[in-house]
Parts: sequence; structure tokens; C-alpha cells
Amino acid sequence: MSQVDHSVDQSKRNWIMATCAAGGAGVAATAVPFVSSFSPSEKAKAAGAAVEVDISALKVGEKMTVEWRGKPVWIIRRSPEQLATLKKVTPQLADPDSKRNPAELTPMPETRNEFRSIKPEIFVGVGICSHLGCSPSEKFALGAQPSLPDDWQGGFLCPCHGSTFDMAGRVYKNKPAPDNLEVPPHMYVSDNKLLIGEDKKA
Repeated sequence: MSQVDHSVDQSKRNWIMATCAAGGAGVAATAVPFVSSFSPSEKAKAAGAAVEVDISALKVGEKMTVEWRGKPVWIIRRSPEQLATLKKVTPQLADPDSKRNPAELTPMPETRNEFRSIKPEIFVGVGICSHLGCSPSEKFALGAQPSLPDDWQGGFLCPCHGSTFDMAGRVYKNKPAPDNLEVPPHMYVSDNKLLIGEDKKA
């Protein structure tokens, strides 16, 4: 009686392994675009998604900075004393009523007031000087200081070319900066949570 050979032909074994490997690669190639479709596109990243910010720990007189669309956005909880300075400096300002470039600098009508904010105590502004794009420094203390007038009422000083802004980001007259600081679109999702980048509920 002849013995049956149960061994598998080597060429068949190689063909089976090659087929399995090709099939696995095909599944991986299909899965990668499918999974990556859940990630934001480069265009979406460039457009800049809205940023939610918890301001519950922000104390009176303090400033915090978040990033939105690659820009520094300041959030300041102004004190009653800081708010009181806004009327005092109005005659010294170049655009106290935010009439210049409103569509770009104050796109939300509810921020075109002396506070430039939805809630008087909370200021939200882009920390980029309208002259050449430097970031102004906070100068919240009142009174004479280097590069500032003796009657300084608090605000911001651009270290590049000396432009000054009040506590609402409004530029003073006769300064290199032509415009006030930008107030970005934003909204409150709760008493202590801000959404930077959106100004209305979907």
C-alpha cells in the first residue's frame, strides 16, 4: 500500500502567504483614510475652531491669555476702579466709540460701547498691536511709569513703538497704532465659560 504525502508544496505555501499579506495591506490602506477622516482637515485647522475657556478662577484685576487662530486673546476681569478710568480717558482716545473698521475690529454690535464688552467687567481682546503686530504689555498700575504719562490711568503699552491703549483696548491719539485692539467674536455658554470664536448659538 502506498503512503500518502501530507506535506504542502512549498510554492503553494508561498503563494498563500503572499495573498494574505496583500490582503492585510489592502485592509490597512482602506482603514487609514477612513480613520483619518475623523481628524480635522488642514483647512479646518487654519480656519481655527472656537475655544472654550473657563474663567471661574480669574480674579479681579487679573488677565489670562488663550490662543485662537494663532493669536493671543486676553481675558481680563476688570475692577470697578479700572472701569471708572474708561470715562476719564475718553477725550484722549483716537476712536473711543469703536467706529473705525467695526466689521473687523468689533464685529459684535453688543461690544461697541465704552467697555467694549458684553459684560462690563470682562474684557476679551486680541493682544496684537494694530501698528506692526507686536504684543502690548500690560500696564495696569496707575500713575507715572517709564514711557507713560504722569496721569496714566492703566492699560497697555506696545514695547515696539510706544502705542498706548486703555483698559478697553482703545488706542490713544497721536500714536503709531491706527486702530483699537480687536475684540474677537465670543459668547458666554455659562456664567463662567466663554466661547472664543463664536458669537451666537447654533
